[in-house]
Amino acid sequence: MTRPITRRALLAAVPAAGLAGLTLASCSTDNDGGGGDAPDGPVELRMTVWSANDGHHAIFNQIADAYIEANPDKVSAVSFEALADGYVDALTTQIAGNEAPDMAWAMESFAAQFVAAGVFTNLTPAFEAAEGYEYDDLIPGAIGLWSSDDGLHGYPFSNSPFGIYVNNDLLAAAGQPDPRDLIASGDWTWDTLMEIAAATAASQGVAGFQPPADAATAWNDALAPMWLSWGASAWSEDGATATFTSEEMVEFFTWYHDQVYANLAIIAPGEEYDFATGQIATRMSQLSASTGLAEAGFAWDFLPLPEGPAGTVPVVGQGGVGVLTQGPNPEIAADFLAFFTNPDNSRLLAQFFPPPRTSLLNVETLAAAAPALTEEQLQGTIIDQASAAVTKPGNPKMSEISDPVRIALDALWTADADVEAALTAANDAAQALLGA
Repeated sequence: MTRPITRRALLAAVPAAGLAGLTLASCSTDNDGGGGDAPDGPVELRMTVWSANDGHHAIFNQIADAYIEANPDKVSAVSFEALADGYVDALTTQIAGNEAPDMAWAMESFAAQFVAAGVFTNLTPAFEAAEGYEYDDLIPGAIGLWSSDDGLHGYPFSNSPFGIYVNNDLLAAAGQPDPRDLIASGDWTWDTLMEIAAATAASQGVAGFQPPADAATAWNDALAPMWLSWGASAWSEDGATATFTSEEMVEFFTWYHDQVYANLAIIAPGEEYDFATGQIATRMSQLSASTGLAEAGFAWDFLPLPEGPAGTVPVVGQGGVGVLTQGPNPEIAADFLAFFTNPDNSRLLAQFFPPPRTSLLNVETLAAAAPALTEEQLQGTIIDQASAAVTKPGNPKMSEISDPVRIALDALWTADADVEAALTAANDAAQALLGA
């Protein structure tokens, strides 16, 4: 059985701050996924997702079809709804309009907010009750962001370390050292990487270094995986106090600004280049970016993150999925999600998404996910890093502070910017909401 990707007609967009209004008071009081009366017959489940990738949906549907075949009395269909731009706003609109899906993706930046607001039900009872689930196989560091005192509220099905893609041909043509030699000698640092990027850009007429997102539009996604190596943070550990003006953040942002405008090592916000076509010397990204590189036509490598002033800090970006407390079928959805994320199906999902399971963090499993990567790249950049990595940070009020901080940081993206003034404005904007 095949199903098309569903795209529901969304209600009018609501501000991202609307997520803050989704409190337990507006949700089902049964936080273990037991709200509502039992359905009379099989139900149709719906999961909202970020991706419209055909390969992703083929795997999703394969797993769903197997569940339906084994549980025809519970579920008659499962649809995977790829929402358009503004995913969090669109999902918030559905929940606020009493059209909540049964399950939803959430990125790690919003995990703390979804968990704290009671948007997701507790999955632990369903997962522990599922035959062969192997709950203890889940990597503790990977599930921490999605957990609260009573259990697991989201499953990080994608637990993908960040690394550095390098165009070896461009570096060689520019007379730059092989980064693997720098790793071996202990000289693989952010400063060295930027020297290489700037020299290659100047010599070869290409972009030097591309961050994982556009810093002007997605500051946390682009910069947090880097500033952690400075020992920096945008907020305190409890998320309640903004720390954009800390010594470490000022040092990092001054360094980053210099690399963009003085050294011309990092592409400026708004500039677009493509690593796969040879336009970029070095790029920070994840395993999925290796897709298509087998046919790139140049020699390339995928390396662990460099060392910063605070040492080497491996970082993973996550995509998680949870069962909506306000969804129409929370008990059945939790049962399906236990099937969707069991060891066998996690192995299928690993074709695209590194799983948060110790037993599946091996070269054999991940080679299917990224056939273009060598055993050395998989072991050194994915497996070794995932076991010790921290998760890219989020905040319980991420949806509220994201845009005000972005607007304040806009002042950074000129050559003559006052870095400390921009960070003070960002700090004030964030604290006004964190302290509210």
